[in-house]
Parts: sequence; C-alpha cells; structure tokens
Amino acid sequence: MTGRRWDMGATRRMGRVFARRSPGVPEPVDLVASGKLDGALVDWAFYRAGRRDTKVNSYTEALTRARRGQGFVWIGLFQPNQRQLDIIGEEFGLHPLALEDATEAHQRPKLERYDDTLFSVLKTVTYVPHGDLTATSEVVATGEVMVFCGPGFVVTVRHGEHSELAGLRQRLEQEPEHLAAGPGVVLHAIADHVVDRYLEVADAVQADIDLIESEMFNPRGWRKIDRVYQLKREVLELKRAVAPLTGPMRALSTLRHPLISDETRNYFRDVDDHLLRVKEQVISFDELLSSILQAGLAQVQVSENEDMRRISSWVAILAVPTMIAGIYGMNFDYMPELRMKYAYFVVLGVMATACTVLYRLFKRNHWL
Repeated sequence: MTGRRWDMGATRRMGRVFARRSPGVPEPVDLVASGKLDGALVDWAFYRAGRRDTKVNSYTEALTRARRGQGFVWIGLFQPNQRQLDIIGEEFGLHPLALEDATEAHQRPKLERYDDTLFSVLKTVTYVPHGDLTATSEVVATGEVMVFCGPGFVVTVRHGEHSELAGLRQRLEQEPEHLAAGPGVVLHAIADHVVDRYLEVADAVQADIDLIESEMFNPRGWRKIDRVYQLKREVLELKRAVAPLTGPMRALSTLRHPLISDETRNYFRDVDDHLLRVKEQVISFDELLSSILQAGLAQVQVSENEDMRRISSWVAILAVPTMIAGIYGMNFDYMPELRMKYAYFVVLGVMATACTVLYRLFKRNHWL
C-alpha cells in the first residue's frame, strides 16, 4: 500500500506540473469530436488510479481532469499529418523539433528531454514469413513508434505497417496497480514490447542462418551465395534498429525524472538487459554471415580452380594425339614410318598409351 500511495501522489504531482505549464489556457477544444484527428486517431482514454475511466466520455473533460492531476490521457495516433501533429503539439506544449521528428519517419532510435517532457523514438521490427529464402526475400520489416511522455499525458505516434502495438493497451489495463504509476509506465511498456519483438525476430532469423549455413557447405552450395548476401542485408536492417537503442535505454534505466519512479526505473533496467542480449545476438549474426560469405567466396575460387585444372588436364591429354597427327600431316616425301606395314596401328597405339598414362597421372593427382 505504501508504494501505491507514492505512485498516486506522483501522478497528482505530475498533473500539477502539467497545469502549471499552461496557465490561463482556455477550455480545450474537443479534438476527437471535432474530427481534427480523423484518419490518424487509433484510440484514446483517460486513466485515473490506473484504470480506464469510462465515465469520461469527452476528450475535453479528460484533458481538464488530467490538468487537475486526477490522472493522465493516452492518445494513440497512426501516421498523422503535419497539421494534426501541430494541433497535438499546441495542446500539450510539445517542442517543435520533436514534432518535426515525429512527422518524418525513418528516424534513429533516440531519447530526448524537453523540459518536463520525454520524447523517444523506437524502431519496431517484425519477421516476414517466407518459404524458400531467395535473393530477393524480405526477412525483416521495420516500423517506428514515437512517444511523447509528459505530466498528465502520453502521445504515441506510429509510422509503418509493422509498427503495431497489438494488445499493449489492453494488457496494461489489466494491471491497474502498475499503470497507476503514471505515463512513465506506458513508456516502459512500449519499450518492453518493442524489445520482446526483437528477441522473437532474432530467434526466427537464427533459424534462417542455420539453414543457409548448412546449405552453403553442401556440394555446389556456393551457387546460393546471393541468398547469404540478401540475409546479411536483412540482418543489417535489424542491427540498425537494435544497436542505436542501447544508449536511450541505458539512459532511461538511470534517469532521474518525475515521470519515472524508482520501481519503473528497475523495470527499464530489465529491458536494457534484454536489449543488450539481443544486440550481442544480432552482432554475432552479422559476423557469422560475413564468415559464411567469405567461405562461399572461397568455395567459388576453389571450384573455379578445379574447373581450370580439369580443363588443363584434358587439354594436355588431347595435345599428344594432336601433336602426332600434326607431324604425320606434314606430307614430306621421306618419312620412313610411312613405308612400314604396321605403322598406322603402331601410331594409334602410341597415341592411346600416351593418353592413358596422362589420364592416370592426372587422376592420381586429383586433377580429374
């Protein structure tokens, strides 16, 4: 009970900060009812003591209660346009630089602090199921989630078809004691969800790497070297999502901020630990694929050398009858062998014997 009273007090204090940020603000416009967020709004709710307050039916009332420190508002947006983000930014006092980053996709994972508001960018990844891995197979697809976390509000902005936070809000609503700690818990839940997906994708990619590794070292496996290159590109895509997030996650696990309680900070440390594990796994993927790629290139060179030795061996074997036939094709008048009764058969025998000897010699040296 003591921890819960502290969390509730933290929520009320955050609400008072939110109210101080906007002194003299007129009654807010109902952005939901007015349709200004149509096409981008996924869901919104007002949370009091960690529970979704279904009695608050209007966005205006929810925002007013949040400013009084009675809870917080969580708004979820999907690919909003510049005008819609400007409206949200004006409503919550968001920094223009953060709004600019939220408008444009393809941002690096990061964490930025603007006064009492935290802005974070997280790359989401998903594994794309496929049959046989080909030179054009898509293995890893990415999206982005931007989170504005401030006193009395959370705004999530998603970009890309693979940025879903499926069931996250519902799972949090089933843990009201945890959600009562305020907006910082939502930020942790999103980070935890994203990193858990990293682990799932890494396990699936591991299976692809094991398969391509076994195929590469089969006879003529080097013919599939283009698949290794494609898989390496997909692993690099995963690496670009995972590696840059380690800095922001480490900062969240040590950051002293009114939005993040000591208990929530402990949860962030757990997420950071999982992230480091998946980072090491992805780096090992990259190194392993580089080794497989080098082994494949070495196989190509060995195969080319074997083909060249084979060709050279047959050229040497055929050179003997070619030389003898060339000598007897000079048509000189005085060639004593031409008058011999069995010269024709003797020459054929010499040709066959020489070719047989050379063939056995090359065969013993593994040139044929």
